[in-house]
Amino acid sequence: MTQLPHSTARKLGLVIDLDTCVGCHACVISCKGWNTENYGAPLSDTDAYGANPSGTFLNRVHSYEVQPENGAAQLVHFPKSCLHCDNAPCVTVCPTGASYKRAEDGIVLVNESDCIGCGLCAWACPYGAREMDAVEKVMKKCTLCVDRIYNENLPEEDREPACVRTCPAGARHFGDLGDPDSDVSQLVAERGGIDLMPEQGTAPVNKYLPPRPRDRLDEVDVLAPYLDPVATEPQGFLGWLDRALDALPGGKG
Repeated sequence: MTQLPHSTARKLGLVIDLDTCVGCHACVISCKGWNTENYGAPLSDTDAYGANPSGTFLNRVHSYEVQPENGAAQLVHFPKSCLHCDNAPCVTVCPTGASYKRAEDGIVLVNESDCIGCGLCAWACPYGAREMDAVEKVMKKCTLCVDRIYNENLPEEDREPACVRTCPAGARHFGDLGDPDSDVSQLVAERGGIDLMPEQGTAPVNKYLPPRPRDRLDEVDVLAPYLDPVATEPQGFLGWLDRALDALPGGKG
């Protein structure tokens, strides 16, 4: 079985703002594109245009309608990928050592040449963050784009995970969550960032910023004066069109 490092020099991870995410799936597409073209074996798709399409993704977005207590219903988009846990059960259960956590930055990776596709890591992960590649027969997972963040051939602004670089809403943030003074740590402290399923004891590095409550139903009346129609009869072009339709045989009906 694989041993976890006693400590890591850094804790690189993601902070995802559930209040800002619009569920556009840009992060899913950019992740699929970058990892298929650059890292390891391609992320396969099977029967992509057939009756039973399936494929391997390292990042997925789920959407839920929630009803907070004493609040308005709202739609929450929930991106999910590997959380690079400090107490990663997917690592300790691996029989070949293919799954491991890097001591230098805390990133959890899979050495695909050592993976035998047994699926134990997927069984052990409480977040469903690992996927068996149907073609390669090995486990795939988020790598935090380790081949981007240390790549000195890329412009400095591109040395972050593809999902973070692509997010049009600015909902995804990347940095060292082991440094209390880092931008991501400050963001977590300011917004009350939370762990996903803390009761599992996995100590995930990635954090989620909870969605802010939407307008309360009892505040809708404040807008009532602004909702009155500005005119009872159509003016301008709309007025002309209304009169023209009235003049037709049978009128507007």
